[in-house]
Amino acid sequence: MAGHDHTVNRQPAAPDIARATYDDTAIYSRGAFHSMKDGRVAKRQKPALVQEATAKLRELILTREPETQIGSLNEVAQMLGVGIVTVQQAARILEHEGLLAVRRGPGGGYYGIRPDEAALQRSLAAYMRVHGFGYREALEMISLLDCEIIPAAALCRDPDLRKAMEALSKRLDHCDTDEQRIACETELRKLLYKMVSRPLVEFLTGVTGNLYKREASDPIFPGDEGVAAWKTSKRRIVQAILAGDAELSRFEAERYRQQVLVRLRASTE
Repeated sequence: MAGHDHTVNRQPAAPDIARATYDDTAIYSRGAFHSMKDGRVAKRQKPALVQEATAKLRELILTREPETQIGSLNEVAQMLGVGIVTVQQAARILEHEGLLAVRRGPGGGYYGIRPDEAALQRSLAAYMRVHGFGYREALEMISLLDCEIIPAAALCRDPDLRKAMEALSKRLDHCDTDEQRIACETELRKLLYKMVSRPLVEFLTGVTGNLYKREASDPIFPGDEGVAAWKTSKRRIVQAILAGDAELSRFEAERYRQQVLVRLRASTE
């Protein structure tokens, strides 16, 4: 009606999203993540955000000395440009990796640490067993890694280590039992890792070696013929190292690997 004041029912005005501020945990929609940025609602997958924050925090930790404080929860969130819940989720991942410790009380916060080697070896050994990596594969890997570390050991000139290698060479002919050969192999490996700094190779060999010792049922060099072949191969390797000949050492390591592979194939036929 003309001249009559009509009142129209309206929905409340939408909030000004350009002024709104949200923590990155504020809004979720069917697994998707929404955050405010430059006046727009940005949509990101939460898992991707956590992975990105985890990667950044991991790099922060690895670029600093162990036991260094990274910061408080809020400080780390600010450094990474994410909210505190995202930081907490990333922290749980890195705690599981053995790279982060969360400490409370005076002087507390997030601290970068380094994983325990024994725990890492157990985890990797468990992974290998789950995926069907048995003692045969372990032996193949050990012999392959030896083809890299043995030639490098030949270049070592440390007089004490070379003297220890000479003493080991004299014991080889007396390794007649399985226990004696295992002890000799263990001592040889320890000497190799003192002569050559290859932490990753040492770590992998430790994992595969423990797996082999736990699961091996039949010796790979059985009987008198096998023992004689083992002694000959090890003697050649040690003598090549003592001669300081890297090429000969590699040749002998690869020749021994071929013997191992042939014997492994023969034992499955």
